[in-house]
Amino acid sequence: MKKTNAARILDRAKIEYEIIDYDLDPIELGAERVAEKTGQHIQFIFKTLVLTGDKTGTIVACIPGASELDLKAFAALSGNKKCAMVPMKNIQELTGYIRGGCSPLGMKKDYPIFMDMSALKLDYVLISAGIRGKQLKLNPHDLLKVSGAVTGAIATLKSQTT
Repeated sequence: MKKTNAARILDRAKIEYEIIDYDLDPIELGAERVAEKTGQHIQFIFKTLVLTGDKTGTIVACIPGASELDLKAFAALSGNKKCAMVPMKNIQELTGYIRGGCSPLGMKKDYPIFMDMSALKLDYVLISAGIRGKQLKLNPHDLLKVSGAVTGAIATLKSQTT
C-alpha cells in the first residue's frame, strides 16, 4: 500500500500508528460517517478544520467529530481577535488536501495547529491520513509531539450549541 505524506511523517518520527481503510461515501464525508465506516466511536474521530485568523493568517484546528469549533475560544488560543473558516474552494490550494482527506500532518506549509484538549483523555485518536478513505490511528500525545500542536478547550458538543 502506498503511504501518504502524513504516514511518512509519522514513520520518520518513529511514531507507532495504524492505517484504517474504510469504504468511502463521496456524498457524506463527515466525521459521523467516518465513525460508522471505521467501526469507531465518534469521540475518537478528530476532524481537521482550516481557518484564517485576523492576525495569524492560516491556522488549523483538530476537534472531536461530534463537536463544533468554538470560534471565540479558538481565536483567543491562536492569538487572534477573529477567525473564520477558509472557503472550501481554497482548502486544496492552501493545504494540498481535499475535503474529506485533510490531515493536520503533511500540509503544503507548516501552519499552526491547535487541538481540543479532550484528545489528551483518550488512548488514541483517528485523523485523516491525507486521502479520503484512510484514517491514521495513533496516540494523541504522539500526534501533539509530531505536529507541534497547542491544546486548549476549543470545541463544544453539537447538542450543547442548539
